[in-house]
Amino acid sequence: MPVPLVDTHCHLDAAEFDSDRDAVAEAARRAGVAAIVVPAVELANFPAVRDCCIREPGCLAAYGLHPMYIDRHRPEHIAELRAWVEREHPLAVGEIGLDLFAPGLDYATQESYYVEQLKVARDFDLPVLLHVRRANDQILKHLRRLGITRGIAHAFNGSLHQAREFLKLGFKLGFGGAVTYSRSTHLQRLARELPREALVLETDAPDIPPAWIAKGRNTPEELPRIAEVIARLWDCDSAEVARQTTANARAVLNLPADGEAAL
Repeated sequence: MPVPLVDTHCHLDAAEFDSDRDAVAEAARRAGVAAIVVPAVELANFPAVRDCCIREPGCLAAYGLHPMYIDRHRPEHIAELRAWVEREHPLAVGEIGLDLFAPGLDYATQESYYVEQLKVARDFDLPVLLHVRRANDQILKHLRRLGITRGIAHAFNGSLHQAREFLKLGFKLGFGGAVTYSRSTHLQRLARELPREALVLETDAPDIPPAWIAKGRNTPEELPRIAEVIARLWDCDSAEVARQTTANARAVLNLPADGEAAL
């Protein structure tokens, strides 16, 4: 039986899937994607994430306040997040982090929400799903300070040194559509040079479409083809990529260890 794949980051609750969410999820399952982690981005979409994960087999929720939506967050939302985590028992806290790329995002405000959410993850012993854009060192500083030792650096695009610092802390690195472009030589070098235990697969659907979609809508059904790209970089077959990356995801996210149905 083929090794099931895990999409460690997919916004299946997004409005882009409102017209065909069930079909998208079913197509991913048929393609061999047995588990899809669905992270929230703001308090207002927590119910949509929860409902999506109840409705779609294999979908697993994470709750968090995304740094790109700080204009929508309020200090009291941290307490609301804590209540959701306590009541719903999500897989992880996320999507959280820091973004020093997008203009107009106050750093001090981002940092405050990030740190408070790390404390929620620490208190409930949950991994974190990290949004990291041009902020690897700042992200790492707070992980070390607060003793956070499990999670995924989503859409990783840092240096080899920064990658190794995440790995030292017990984190995995998310690779998805960006690695499939011929111009993505840095990501491809990272995939080749890092230990295979470092990588997990993701789509970030509907965003970060792979090269064969270009500017179209991304879906979790594309994960096997992304795995094929990694297989070429690793000089192995796709089954080995599925086996290794699924084991990596299970380890860092505490997914069940045995069988597709358990996912």
